[in-house]
Amino acid sequence: MRRASFVGAVLLALLPSAAFAHATAPTVQQPTNWVAISLFLGFVALTLAITKRAAARTKTASDFYTAGGGISGFQNGLAMAGDYMSAASFLGISAQIFKDGYDGLIYSTGFLVGWPILLFLMAERLRNLGKYTFADVASYRFAQAPVRCFAAISTLLVVSFYLIAQMVGAGQLIKLLFGLPYSYAVVIVGGLMMLYVLFGGMRATTWVQIIKAVMLLGGATFMALMVMAQFGFSLETMFARAVAAKTAMAASAGDAPDVAKAGRSIMGPGNVIKDPISAISFGLALMLGTAGLPHILMRFFTVPDARQARKSVLWATTWIGYFYVLTFIIGFGAIVLVGTRPDYLDATGALRGGGNMAALHLAHAIGGNAFLGFISAVAFATILAVVAGLTLSAASAVSHDLYATVIRKGAATSAEELRVSRLTTLTMGVLAVLLGLVFEKQNVAFMVSLAFALAASGNFPVLILSLLWSDCTTKGAAIGGTIGLLTAFVLTVLSPAIWVTVLGYKEAIFPYSSPALFSVTAGFVSIWLISLLDRSPRAAVDREGYAAQRVRAETGVGAHGATDH
Repeated sequence: MRRASFVGAVLLALLPSAAFAHATAPTVQQPTNWVAISLFLGFVALTLAITKRAAARTKTASDFYTAGGGISGFQNGLAMAGDYMSAASFLGISAQIFKDGYDGLIYSTGFLVGWPILLFLMAERLRNLGKYTFADVASYRFAQAPVRCFAAISTLLVVSFYLIAQMVGAGQLIKLLFGLPYSYAVVIVGGLMMLYVLFGGMRATTWVQIIKAVMLLGGATFMALMVMAQFGFSLETMFARAVAAKTAMAASAGDAPDVAKAGRSIMGPGNVIKDPISAISFGLALMLGTAGLPHILMRFFTVPDARQARKSVLWATTWIGYFYVLTFIIGFGAIVLVGTRPDYLDATGALRGGGNMAALHLAHAIGGNAFLGFISAVAFATILAVVAGLTLSAASAVSHDLYATVIRKGAATSAEELRVSRLTTLTMGVLAVLLGLVFEKQNVAFMVSLAFALAASGNFPVLILSLLWSDCTTKGAAIGGTIGLLTAFVLTVLSPAIWVTVLGYKEAIFPYSSPALFSVTAGFVSIWLISLLDRSPRAAVDREGYAAQRVRAETGVGAHGATDH
């Protein structure tokens, strides 16, 4: 039993995405919500129609991976935002603010700060150097096999763990909100995801993300406006009433010696992160992890040129920043409008359905069953869209990085590459459904910082040093990136989240909640040291290739262009 708990905890602790804020209580199947089902079916019908149209235009590997590079900067920015604004982000961040107040903003701030890094350091260079995946950029002047193998394994690791969480999250959400059995939800998500990716490729996935982003932004905007209307559109009034509500909740629970102090604590830091090392490590994970997520990096190749790549990041940053402002209002609004109403609380005073239900209960409080149905449908659509994007990045890693470049050494035809992509998509879909069913009962708290640390410690150091440091070599990138990845993994296992909470030991070997400060350092130092010590003939070729790489990265001369449709 301990071994099974350990495996499940590791899988959930390493998710590279915004995670649910705290452990979710086991869900109970609710009466069927026909409003939510009807709205979701409308979303599915619209996106399947788009997929059918996209399938007619998906003929080559370029069409499948990057929509032929024909997506505009505005469209791609909205799709990037859709990829990033997951259901876990929406429900988890608002729940964290509901629980801890102002301190919950560390999630929003950390996620958002990573985007200027993408804009100023990476966007233009990625578009000019890459073709289909971020491995094209990381391996540009290096020996292809070692760096692409590292990039593909890292991508598959990240995507596989993420898919498990998405499938489990979909099943639990639908059982709770729609009234459908868990297994039905898992099969529905897996089947629809395969349809989107198999037939529509990146073009269909992009439009699924755009539609979902518009729905999520629209729903969150309406919710925030309705919340502010309750307080006369005064933030000061909302904060004052939230403090009063928290004070009353603390007095009712009887678990705080100073209830007034407990109420005021939501307006200051210290509730989530307790010590400076954890705060720095946590911030690094969120900030640098964003710039290392493979399904986000892949989107830079869907636009026609570097100018549109920069525009993509600018629009994505705008929408994501706006969304996180909304979650701040939603979280504080829920403290007043949900936390003080007994009908949303169980016998112990906790939220019905678990801590992550704050936003959904708020939707019911301000809009009744109809708006709850809409937000429920948006949450499910969000999971579906994110799963499609992840599956596409996994398919590209196998077909383009491993099969076409490493195994066939560049001799694979576009038709062969496309066939392998679709076989990988089918395999990932079936695997995601099976793992979703296997992990149905898994109920382990996991941390956002640990998830982002994986991407921040492996992918980000390899990318940034290969782009900006002339002495970086093949051995440095492949071995150093692997060391960073493994360090993040091992420290995660040894941290309190798994070593104490799951395995039951009294003290954790690694005392901090996030390993990023140490694992990111390990990644950078390893790449730097191994590259400096590398005096092989290949290293000389790597160093000589930097000048040509820099010219193309800065000017775009010779860059892969958009397909003319």
